[in-house]
Amino acid sequence: MHGGKVLFGSPGHQLIGAIAMSEETTTPDTETEADALAETKASEAAKIAADQAKLGKKFRIIAGEEILLTKRPSTFAFLNLYALGLLVLGIHVMFEIEPGTDSENFLVDLLSTALFTSGSFGLTAVMLFVTWMNRLMNVSTSGRWVTVGLLIVSLAPSIALVDDVLLFITNLFMDEGVGGVIPDYQPLLFGSVFVAIYTALVFYFQRSFHYAITSDAIIFEHSFLLSRSHRRILFDRISEVVVQRSPMGTLLGFATVTVLTDSGVGIVEESNVPVVNHTIPGTKENENDNAAEKASKGLIRTMVGILTYQRTIRTVRPDPKHCMYNIRKWEKAKGLLNEMHKKNSQSHLLSDLKDTIVAAASED
Repeated sequence: MHGGKVLFGSPGHQLIGAIAMSEETTTPDTETEADALAETKASEAAKIAADQAKLGKKFRIIAGEEILLTKRPSTFAFLNLYALGLLVLGIHVMFEIEPGTDSENFLVDLLSTALFTSGSFGLTAVMLFVTWMNRLMNVSTSGRWVTVGLLIVSLAPSIALVDDVLLFITNLFMDEGVGGVIPDYQPLLFGSVFVAIYTALVFYFQRSFHYAITSDAIIFEHSFLLSRSHRRILFDRISEVVVQRSPMGTLLGFATVTVLTDSGVGIVEESNVPVVNHTIPGTKENENDNAAEKASKGLIRTMVGILTYQRTIRTVRPDPKHCMYNIRKWEKAKGLLNEMHKKNSQSHLLSDLKDTIVAAASED
């Protein structure tokens, strides 16, 4: 009892006793927290290892190679493709308006009266014009599969028109004509279906690109429908790293990082010559042709040349298959590429060899 009084009576001893009691009471909690922290770290390490294994299988990395950074195109990377879908939908909505309908908009009334009185034929003509212009401009929406899709949408209204023509012709020679099975084309309904399918495909196309920077190379992976593409570029093959930022990218915070190599990877060709040769069968000028025949043949060649004209230049045009297309936080990707390129470049290896030789000579 006396010892107990001294221990708890003295302020110093009271403090020592409080610390001792605190240590005794908090030690189990501290051990529990340490165990929980260790479990959390182990769980995070296992998750990282699983992610590395999954990504390693996807990017087909080699033994000993480590994935340092992965990127996908930004959500806003393909705004131009989505805008093209909205344009197609807008055209179909315009054709849904009956001619002469008072829409309280002078432009809408004018267009519906001047262009849309021809129904399905007029819609086909306008869509074919849009398809041709999109192909002629040779922009990012001028790809083959987008052009094919636009042609399908353009010709779809004419299917019902052909069915009606077939019914009309067969009624002249038969008691019951053949045709009239396909319902009339409804621009708003079918246009909405087409654009919905198109938008889903664009989103799937956007998610089909995946890029990785590893300890040995930069990898471009693409998997869309039945097409597969895998490109691996070693850092010592890179000659230049180019960053391109569009006005939209500057506003929304994304940019395209393109690596150029001595073999020409990253550089594409755009056509600036007519796809169809001007010497079209039946339009070659003969010596006995009169002025009218020469003029008509020349006019045909000129029209075909205009319709098939495209530009051709060698330029650094961003291709999502061969560059890190419109990625966010592009500064980190560029910095890592420059760092790994410097580390693996021949000049850096020669510099290290020189430093090693100088150090060995100084020791001798």
